[in-house]
Amino acid sequence: MNDAVAMEATRRRTQHRANGKASEQGEQPAQWGRAWEVDWFSLSSVIGLLCFAPFIVFYFVMACDQYQCSVSQPLLELYQGETTLLSIWARAPSFTWSAAKIYAIWVAFQVFLYMCVPDVTHKFIPGYVGGVQDGARTPAGLINKYEVNGLQCWLITHALWYANAQYFHWFSPTIIFDNWIPLMWCANILGYGVSSFAFIKAYLFPTNAEDCKFTGNVFYNYMMGIEFNPRIGKWFDFKLFFNGRPGIVAWTLINLSYMAKQQELYGHVTNSMILVNVLQAIYVLDFFWNEAWYLKTIDICHDHFGWYLGWGDCVWLPYLYTLQGLYLVYQPVQLSNAHALAVLLLGLVGYYIFRSANHQKDLFRRTEGSCSIWGQKPAYIECSYRSTDGGVHRSKLMTSGFWGMARHLNYTGDLMGSLAYCAACGFGHILPYFYIVYMTILLVHRCVRDEHRCSSKYGKDWKRYTDAVPYRLIPGVF
Repeated sequence: MNDAVAMEATRRRTQHRANGKASEQGEQPAQWGRAWEVDWFSLSSVIGLLCFAPFIVFYFVMACDQYQCSVSQPLLELYQGETTLLSIWARAPSFTWSAAKIYAIWVAFQVFLYMCVPDVTHKFIPGYVGGVQDGARTPAGLINKYEVNGLQCWLITHALWYANAQYFHWFSPTIIFDNWIPLMWCANILGYGVSSFAFIKAYLFPTNAEDCKFTGNVFYNYMMGIEFNPRIGKWFDFKLFFNGRPGIVAWTLINLSYMAKQQELYGHVTNSMILVNVLQAIYVLDFFWNEAWYLKTIDICHDHFGWYLGWGDCVWLPYLYTLQGLYLVYQPVQLSNAHALAVLLLGLVGYYIFRSANHQKDLFRRTEGSCSIWGQKPAYIECSYRSTDGGVHRSKLMTSGFWGMARHLNYTGDLMGSLAYCAACGFGHILPYFYIVYMTILLVHRCVRDEHRCSSKYGKDWKRYTDAVPYRLIPGVF
């Protein structure tokens, strides 16, 4: 059965390539989707990330645990022969069954909330869009349905956390910090396990064979994924679950655990820790409030599910996105009022740009351009594209509002918020600034990836759009 489906998909792809050749003369719409071939630069980058990303995570956490958050000290001691890699490894806390139990309960609880508690919050929270929602059209022409209940899961989880801290006392609020490195080994087991399962599943029983892409390179297939929307049953969607739960739901809990540990160690909570908790909580809540909108973003619309998302969401996100709070446990910083206000304003302005830009795009899409942007009817460019089922579809690219200033001004706002998280930690160490460096690389690379896909998808229409909006992130600069 799967062989027959794959043969039919191959026949269609061959037919569409032929259509693509004809389109050079007939100006047929372009197709979109991930590239079929992998160049040497992409392959070397993939292998480098597979080999070194887990060690990067370990290095930063270890630097806090053993070297008071100094990034350079372990390297200096290794160079001078004062320590060895084996001694650093031996001093790091190892896997524990108590941590495994905590992590298993956590993931199982999030699966339960995701699968077994249909969203009801959209029925009584004005303006919130939840419940069953349509995703974007896949390259094969499918439109999947999703149970959007992330906000509800976040609210239930944090209500239970608060109830435990105030009334029940089942566990200490510092439980996450106290088991942080053992939990990291558990997160790695889940990350590699789900990535490997998705890889094998794509070969043996894909959810939709026509949305699978095999590049011919096993490393690239494993990292970037083969299946577009792997699912178990009708509703358990790997991308939606692992992108949002358990990692992002845990983000604010991790910060709360850091705050509790700072209180325990020093008898007070610094204003820098409060700023980090507040600014990052705004970001997390924004994510879940707009989870239905998230179904139309690059992670869901373009990325296939592999190690990049599976391991990244289980390990990279919760461990490196929370470095500021971890740093402030080891290096508490009390900011001056002027410094704290500047950080708060930077974070809030960045969030405003990020959310307003995304809101404008969402409003434009929902109304198909029949709306008002900054008091005027939006300008846009009509585009067309072809899906792999042969269908021709039309789309509009807005050139008004924030989207007339730069093609990715939402990323600019995101970077401003990221810088605010780091600046809240003062200027004593470079470790908390890893986040802004990483986010800059990530979002610039995402700009390039997104625009490459849009160019493949829209063809000559994309060139018209880039001529109309020439800057990517910073108007007049880049």
